[in-house]
Amino acid sequence: MSEKLHIIPHKHQINRKLRNKMKGHRSLVIWFTGFSGSGKSTLANALEEYLYEQGYHTFVLDGDNVRKGLNSDLDFSDEARKENIRRIGEVTKLMADAGLVVMSAFISPFKEDRERVREIAGEGNFIEVFVDCPVEVCEQRDTKGLYAKARKGEISNFTGISAPFEAPENPSIHIQSDKEPLDVSVQKLISYIEPKLILPNE
Repeated sequence: MSEKLHIIPHKHQINRKLRNKMKGHRSLVIWFTGFSGSGKSTLANALEEYLYEQGYHTFVLDGDNVRKGLNSDLDFSDEARKENIRRIGEVTKLMADAGLVVMSAFISPFKEDRERVREIAGEGNFIEVFVDCPVEVCEQRDTKGLYAKARKGEISNFTGISAPFEAPENPSIHIQSDKEPLDVSVQKLISYIEPKLILPNE
């Protein structure tokens, strides 16, 4: 039996509330979920461009980028995928505590894992964006050639082909990326999110 770890988190004097005040806006976690090729990263980056131009402090976390570094030790088994999202959830929480508007674009196929991230982020700090696009359309796009490899059996546990996706039942924002232009989707995001970045009157 391993020795119990004695971890006592340090309480910092400069907290999230003070950082938000210094930056002039609230920090949030905006979580984009959907199939590979649905447009998650495209939307996250377009939203970040707008927010950056308005003077908000932002950062985008993308699935491939995180797996190349922080989570390079994980495969795509169900357990590894859960750990992937758990780690990302903790990172987004730290970045939001630092005062940033964090846009996280991850397939995140399991409802339980997304709910865990919501709990980590804290009530009122998490916005779930479901980038809804039929897997058939995503497969037609196949911008990275991943669906073709999955069909050939070169990639196992591929969401939508050989692994399940649990669609959000009540997302904060529902984007149908196969039915609406990018600018319409981005405006929908802005209209919902920007008012939530306003600091409360004290």
